Amino acid sequence: MSVSRLPFLLVLALLATSLKASDDVPAFTKDARILFQGDSITDGNRGRNTDPNHILGHGYQFIIAAKYGALLADRNLTFMNRGISGNTVLDLEKRWQKDTLDLKPDVLSILIGVNDDGKKVAFDQYEQVYDKLLADTRAANPQVKLVLCESFRLWKGERPDNWEASLASIKQRQQIVAKLAAKYKAALVPFQAVFDEAVKRAPADHWIWDGVHPTYSGHQLMADEWVRVVKEFWK
Repeated sequence: MSVSRLPFLLVLALLATSLKASDDVPAFTKDARILFQGDSITDGNRGRNTDPNHILGHGYQFIIAAKYGALLADRNLTFMNRGISGNTVLDLEKRWQKDTLDLKPDVLSILIGVNDDGKKVAFDQYEQVYDKLLADTRAANPQVKLVLCESFRLWKGERPDNWEASLASIKQRQQIVAKLAAKYKAALVPFQAVFDEAVKRAPADHWIWDGVHPTYSGHQLMADEWVRVVKEFWK
């Protein structure tokens, strides 16, 4: 080997190392089981069988799993999705044992609240039930890493008459999630701020097509923010 090539090869080796380090997610430890739980935004038309081509659905959870399942293949990570369209926190409670605790996640990500808002689940009930789900999860596995995600709204075009009240209501649920994140030492993913910032670059319907459900571009924003927060929280 030419001596002149050594510095070049060294630079390549250092670059490869730094890229791997920058992409690493400390929460994704060897053999970790990562579970995404929530409503339709997480459901993403996921498969209900063992077909690995459709098992995670489409959306932010798929983007995260696809990237890190490949990048960190040596860690034998297992990504799971149990989001169900239309669910509220009350629905999560009914299936928590089967769809969460029995799956024994090492990392549990929860995005729930927009249907609670639409179906007028009382704020105190929302908080109490959500709190119990987290307490039960910690009791089952004290080492579980919790990731709590903000529900969000973003309206396109002319806003409806009840927009301000609707936004105030979802913000109150965001405050509850932040409170629970602090209580359980969970990572908190501020999706609302991400979308509020995104509309400075492109119209709302570029990111969320109906005020609730993200487009593919919106899901990429969610995936990026989820990873950023989780990396920062578990350095």
